[in-house]
Amino acid sequence: MSQHLFILTGGSRGMGLAIAEQLLQSGNTLICISRNTQRALHDQAQKVGAHLEQWSHDLADGASASIALKNWLQVHASDNFQSATLINNAGVIPAIAPLSQADPHNLAMALRVGLEAPMQLCAAFLGATENWPIPRKVVNISSGLGRRAMASQAAYCAAKAGMDHFTRCLALDEALKPNGAKVTSLAPGVIDTDMQIQLRGAPADKFPDQNGFQQLKATGMLTSPADAATRILNYLARPDFGSNPVSDVRDAQ
Repeated sequence: MSQHLFILTGGSRGMGLAIAEQLLQSGNTLICISRNTQRALHDQAQKVGAHLEQWSHDLADGASASIALKNWLQVHASDNFQSATLINNAGVIPAIAPLSQADPHNLAMALRVGLEAPMQLCAAFLGATENWPIPRKVVNISSGLGRRAMASQAAYCAAKAGMDHFTRCLALDEALKPNGAKVTSLAPGVIDTDMQIQLRGAPADKFPDQNGFQQLKATGMLTSPADAATRILNYLARPDFGSNPVSDVRDAQ
């Protein structure tokens, strides 16, 4: 019997890849939904005896990914698992510039990947597992920028603020159910990923906070992807997980 089922988006690089690597333990089942697959994850799963499926989906079309997830869950019995968890980690930063200079297609992609797809996947996951008698959890990876505004970051801030608020609504929905899922929108801290490279390299005349991000790197204030993944999974394992639907991993340190 598989110990635990995990569904993870954006698991092919950065913090998402680090989360996937740490979830690949003997007996676990991990579904990674990303644009690209990782041969190294396949090799690790074979080595440790974990069940891994890597689904190639562009989450700008979250509907197709959510339908695939719903169909998969509906043909698997809950007694195969001790728990089921969805981790919505995928996200993108569109071109860094004032909203007045934004490309409409770029804005649409950021909102589809960062907000629309997580909502669709939550709906599919929770709907398909609603009658499963096992613990179910949802972790939506948010950001401090969902809770404070920043110039030239309108789309990213809006997506993360929307994620925080729909998670609050979701928590109210699930609290009314006999075996409702525990849900949290979790800010993971400031992490040394490609996203940080984008922010540090943005034109200073379009991004007033560029120097602040450069200083974070220069002063060693960035968390490694592996350490950030560990903090997220430790937070997920807390007995009070879900008691606050909008959280920050740094509050638990």
